[in-house]
Amino acid sequence: MNLTLKVLSALLTYPTAELQKVSSVMATVLEADKLLPARIRADVQKLANEIGSGDLYDLQERYVLLFDRTRSLSLHLFEHVHGESRDRGHAMIDLKTQYEQAGLFMSTAELPDFLPLFLEYLGTRPLKEACETLGQPAHIFGALAERLRKRQSPYEAVFRALIALSTAKPKEGEVSALLQLPDPDANDFAALDAAWEDEPVNFGPGSGDGCKDGLIARVRGALRPAPDMPRPNRRS
Repeated sequence: MNLTLKVLSALLTYPTAELQKVSSVMATVLEADKLLPARIRADVQKLANEIGSGDLYDLQERYVLLFDRTRSLSLHLFEHVHGESRDRGHAMIDLKTQYEQAGLFMSTAELPDFLPLFLEYLGTRPLKEACETLGQPAHIFGALAERLRKRQSPYEAVFRALIALSTAKPKEGEVSALLQLPDPDANDFAALDAAWEDEPVNFGPGSGDGCKDGLIARVRGALRPAPDMPRPNRRS
């Protein structure tokens, strides 16, 4: 079990009193694992400590403004790849099936492309496999990190950590294409409404569905075991 990925998953969930209680443990786990570079690890530990000591209402409000209200910061991976198009549903089914084959069963309220759930799944996989899989949506992590940096948000550290763990690093062109998309302020309600009404994502001027299909296929394909890889047993 990869405890660092478990910690990163927890830090991206909605802040609760229970999360606050284990914040010091998360910081300790990161220090013990030492999978992250020292500077990034310190930034992630700072976020964990901030969640542990902050006012819960303020922490929850900040989380909602960032990740729930703002489409450009959505924690649903396929939102950044295919918007609300029909192909997103097929990708969701593939990902849910992959989780179940690994013994991870979702509640009916969860969507499989929710990043904390994705990281929880990767935390159960061998480290090499997990780091290789993280490389597939690395361009999404890069864009989210930049948008959070612009907002001076401590959550940037989590995405820098995911990039550091990824075997493949974000491609500049793919990150730039995502950063060209609307990124309204969470308090600009008219701009937020317009962003949510946009057509499914296109990557750069003149990009067609083939570009989107290729990117989503890379995320989906990385989650399928190789033909000669034994499938994990389901949990009873």
